[in-house]
Amino acid sequence: MNTLNTHNALRSWWAAANDHPDFPLHNLPLGVFSHAGSDPRPGVALADHILDLRGLEAEGLLQGLARDAVRACADGTLNGLFALGAAARQALRRQLLALLSEDATEQAQVLPWLLAADRCTVHLPARIGDYTDFYVGIEHARNVGKLFRPDNPLLPNYKYVPIGYHGRASTVRASGAPVRRPHGQTLPAGVSTPQFGPCARLDFELELGIWLGQGNAAGEAVPIASAGEHVAGFCLLNDWSARDLQAWEYQPLGPFLSKSFVTTVSPWVITPEALQPFRCAQPPRPEGDPQPLPYLWDERDQQAGALDITLEVLLLTPGMREQGVAPQRISLSNTRSMYWTVAQMVAHHSANGCQLQPGDLFGSGTLSGAEPGQLGSLLEMTQGGAQPLQLANGETRRFLEDGDEIILRARCHKAGVGSLGFGECRGRVTPA
Repeated sequence: MNTLNTHNALRSWWAAANDHPDFPLHNLPLGVFSHAGSDPRPGVALADHILDLRGLEAEGLLQGLARDAVRACADGTLNGLFALGAAARQALRRQLLALLSEDATEQAQVLPWLLAADRCTVHLPARIGDYTDFYVGIEHARNVGKLFRPDNPLLPNYKYVPIGYHGRASTVRASGAPVRRPHGQTLPAGVSTPQFGPCARLDFELELGIWLGQGNAAGEAVPIASAGEHVAGFCLLNDWSARDLQAWEYQPLGPFLSKSFVTTVSPWVITPEALQPFRCAQPPRPEGDPQPLPYLWDERDQQAGALDITLEVLLLTPGMREQGVAPQRISLSNTRSMYWTVAQMVAHHSANGCQLQPGDLFGSGTLSGAEPGQLGSLLEMTQGGAQPLQLANGETRRFLEDGDEIILRARCHKAGVGSLGFGECRGRVTPA
């Protein structure tokens, strides 16, 4: 069975998985969960259940590389599976599709290992050695640049270099973890001496997360033509930002305390195989933009290295919660706004010999579209707080208030293929 062409080709005996909007049979995202006090273990999201991979392996239902993939997760993380590379991941996918297809003969053996998701706890899927946040959303870069440099929003290096900075891996959290308002230094308008206290301009950033699989040896760059093979999967990522702290500290070295207090990711790793039908050509560079340097250019990557993923941001305020009002969508964007491909990010990150490792995490940078309803941060929506965002229930927001909850969602859809989703990436602001 070709792992790249199984979308909608099979139906499952587990009926809930047929046409599920997020986790249908052709998704099979990887994660780590615990159940009834068990230790963390690898699993796969299937509709509103989680399939216990360790249980399948114990039953003798997984063989060869698929069995190796599960055994590599003995420490309760996916790092070992990531390290094995694409062949083991694809072997696991093939065997799971066979076990879950409607004509499978092993249904009775599989069924005990399908656990209700609402009775499980999901965890961060990998032990993150390093976290790098990129800045490849060109519309966001342009919008933010206009706030500070109206005549020159994009700095000269932007169209030559996939800009990034090193984030804080120790404060990455899985969806649902609280987001405590951080303290830090700020320089309020009209004063000359900074003050220390709670952030007053707390923001979210809508990003795509990229999980790294097999790494590279120190000193050896990953060639652009094979860079995609080093990607283990994708998630949603909220790069929470303290804008007032950032405004004071970012010169000359960039964000520090304004970003390192917490980053939230969705817990399920959407594999490259699941996203294969939703790959597309990288949008052509506008006339006059420079040609990337050779180490960043690969024709195959340009033809199929981009992703068509619809991204959504919802806001749930305490007022909405009290009124019984559903979260309000405040942005609808797409990964096609990425100026650089994921492969270009991997190639650039390693170009100086930097060693990438299984379980490393990349953030794409904020992904905004070109239209007002497609903005990926409140900084953009409110023009730096100058124009409040008007909500349907009468409330307004310049930046996030205590009790506000941000919900990120993502979905892929293609005629003849069906849809799949990423699950939610949630975080609620708690007081400093």
